[in-house]
Amino acid sequence: MKYLGRIFLTGVLTVLPVLATVYLLYWLFAAAESFLGKPLQWLIPEDVYRVGMGLTVGVIVIFAVGVLMRAYIVRRLFGLTEKLLLQVPLIKTIYAAIRDFFGLFAGDDDQVALQVVTVQLPGSDMRLMGFITRDHFSDLPEGVASEGDVAVYLPMSYQLGGYTVFMPRSQITPIPMSREDAMRLVLTAGLKAKPNGD
Repeated sequence: MKYLGRIFLTGVLTVLPVLATVYLLYWLFAAAESFLGKPLQWLIPEDVYRVGMGLTVGVIVIFAVGVLMRAYIVRRLFGLTEKLLLQVPLIKTIYAAIRDFFGLFAGDDDQVALQVVTVQLPGSDMRLMGFITRDHFSDLPEGVASEGDVAVYLPMSYQLGGYTVFMPRSQITPIPMSREDAMRLVLTAGLKAKPNGD
């Protein structure tokens, strides 16, 4: 009976991640199609519209915005609009948090941002894995960090949360690891699924 239970559990652990991934992708595509398809149906005849057109138009619009954002005047106009958004109390909090979160993984030219490091805990051999989020603090009030400090984000496993600590660069060790691999390792508490048959 125990052997049958292990076989069933192996099947569940094999099928569930696949089903969850397929469902999430289906939900994302369906939500995007529903959100973008309705305005498109107002613009074109009903017999011309086909499922998937909304998503296609959405991808084209996003690509066009990306191209336009390379122009100085568009970036300037967007910056002014963003500055106005950041004046509105509730919108400021939500928009800034979402923008900064996605900005973490944008992979910009700043090589320091999100560098994978380990942090040595004082008085022990334990280390925490984290990401450098900045190494300069000229835009922050005096006293937030000292000369030579870096800001390190230490994410917590299995939840959206973590701590930002300011510490001397000498207490961190850079790790040659991609952001995605490091985040996956931390968020799953270091667990690695065994290949089938192990």
